[in-house]
Amino acid sequence: MILFTRPLFLLFRKLSIIGQAPVNAVLNLVPVVPRERENATFNVEKLTHILDGGIEKTKRRREIESLVISDPDFQSEDLNFLSRSERYDAAVKKSAQMILKLREYGISDPEEIYCYKSVFRGNHHEALGLHFNMFLPTLYTQCNKEQFEKWVPLAESFKALGTYAQTELGHGTHLRGLETTATYDPATQVFVLNSPTITSIKWWPGGLGKTSNHAIVLAQLHTQGKCHGLHAFIVPLRSMNTHIPLPGVVVGDIGPKFGFDEVDNGYLKLENVRIPRDHMLMKYAKVEADGTYVKPPSAKLTYGTMVFIRSMIVGEAGRALAKSCTIAIRYSSVRHQSEIRPGEPEPQIMDYQTQQYKLFPLLATAYAYKFVGQYMNQVYHRITGDISQGDFSELPELHALSAGLKAFTTWTASEGIEVCRMACGGHGYSRCSALPDIYVNFVPTCTYEGENTVMMLQTQTSTQLNVLVLYGQPCISFCLKASYANASLCVFRLVELAAKSIQQELQKRVSQEDAWNNSAIDLVRASDAHCHYVVVKLFAAKLGEIGDTGVHSVLSTLALLYALQGIQQHSGDFLQTGLLSVPQLSQVSQRLKELLAQLRPNAVALVDAFDYCDEMLNSVLGRYDGNVYEHMFEWARRSPLNKTEVRYLKPLQAKL
Repeated sequence: MILFTRPLFLLFRKLSIIGQAPVNAVLNLVPVVPRERENATFNVEKLTHILDGGIEKTKRRREIESLVISDPDFQSEDLNFLSRSERYDAAVKKSAQMILKLREYGISDPEEIYCYKSVFRGNHHEALGLHFNMFLPTLYTQCNKEQFEKWVPLAESFKALGTYAQTELGHGTHLRGLETTATYDPATQVFVLNSPTITSIKWWPGGLGKTSNHAIVLAQLHTQGKCHGLHAFIVPLRSMNTHIPLPGVVVGDIGPKFGFDEVDNGYLKLENVRIPRDHMLMKYAKVEADGTYVKPPSAKLTYGTMVFIRSMIVGEAGRALAKSCTIAIRYSSVRHQSEIRPGEPEPQIMDYQTQQYKLFPLLATAYAYKFVGQYMNQVYHRITGDISQGDFSELPELHALSAGLKAFTTWTASEGIEVCRMACGGHGYSRCSALPDIYVNFVPTCTYEGENTVMMLQTQTSTQLNVLVLYGQPCISFCLKASYANASLCVFRLVELAAKSIQQELQKRVSQEDAWNNSAIDLVRASDAHCHYVVVKLFAAKLGEIGDTGVHSVLSTLALLYALQGIQQHSGDFLQTGLLSVPQLSQVSQRLKELLAQLRPNAVALVDAFDYCDEMLNSVLGRYDGNVYEHMFEWARRSPLNKTEVRYLKPLQAKL
């Protein structure tokens, strides 16, 4: 039997739940998931350590999780049964409590703060998310020495509660099209900020509607009669004493969205708002007292916060998909349905090859994205370290990589979450499964911080010059060799096809811009293939770091499944580029089926290795103990509708 350890408090809680369950439920349902765990061929705990980055990190993560889970202040009512206003109020209350708890426990490391927040918010969002994720990071990276000394203490003490106001009502991903202006007045040494049109109103920033009293505002800088493009400004929005909007600031909540019910996404209209000259973030670009503009060493430095968030989103794609796979795979081991052979008991739906084909490639993708997220975190910190030393050479490559992988991972993760929901049948549609919440709160990543199609085109713009070098790299020498090599060659051929398409358009005597636009489908296709190749490459590189035989074996199976699934999904590309024949694609299909069968005994153990406790999943279907149906019934009975009587029907029932 495989060794599988969990925190003791979770074990005791699970035992108490099982002890209270009806005898037939315990006998018929609960043992199924533990039996699945006995089939594993690898040590789950060792794989968890790899995902966390080491034994000590796993230990510390669990300690932090236990602080939240055992805290009575965070035992709140199910958000699914609250109105939007109630959810927002609850989120603000919990965010404030969280900050006080972090101070009490002395948790200051950014990774540990992120871990604590991940547990306390579950599958929802916190009220102060943009303060932590965008306002503070922008201050850290773009304030000069004097600004840092003034603003960082205010932000870290939450006297200055901030958001990041970039997107406008009429412009989003096309940053050069933003219309908000910041015009410098040398006579008074202030910037005058304006929203000159209806489309220039800032729209969507989280925390803007009610919570924040400051914002980093992206605006077109005008000085000495010239426009110098987008720059970042610290703009007070509300009084730090009364929280009332300041003169010239028109601000409010934009209303309900498709998810994010706890977040006050807002609008901001600026009407001749005057801020001091030193409220422009001036670590790199600056405006002198007389209005002279000093340009930054790299124009992309203004967008550093976006690159940071895009890098984070890649990791979030892995986490969201891992949670969804955990729920769907555990439920698939509990649920019995139909017959494979007439007259025999209903099998687990995970025994159906079609169910495996839905879920196991997504499981492989979740692992791939987890490792890519680790890589992006390392690359971001390395390159930002170089930037702090004055080396900006790798910033364009980081911008391209974060843009492409952000688009690639969020597209596939969003689709994968929905597949997991449908794989759970009708019960996946219930919010008690948590899958609807995971979906509606993750899918906006396809548009925020850069609309995905535009991100893919930016990737192609930045990477095409390096493609000959990149895809000429030698292949790895293990079971992924053929698929890895074919993937790299396929990208190279697709880039060639896109380049030929542009050349053909130029021969028609159209402009370069029109030639690019008329070839955009080919460019996105090549960028998508490039990102798939990068993920396969990083997955393969991760395997080289793993010494445990059992873990290496199961991860190699996942890696090969991920690579071959990509080839099968894009078989037309491989046929068009002449890299694979129809018989070879048939062999790919057969090998895929074999890999599904190999992974079947390890499926539950592989999602267990993600180590999401029940409180983090908040899913009845994905319960660790597998006791699904009894708890679905209990959850449904808590619905507020069950506490009131029906109204308005009496007139229909009256006699004529």
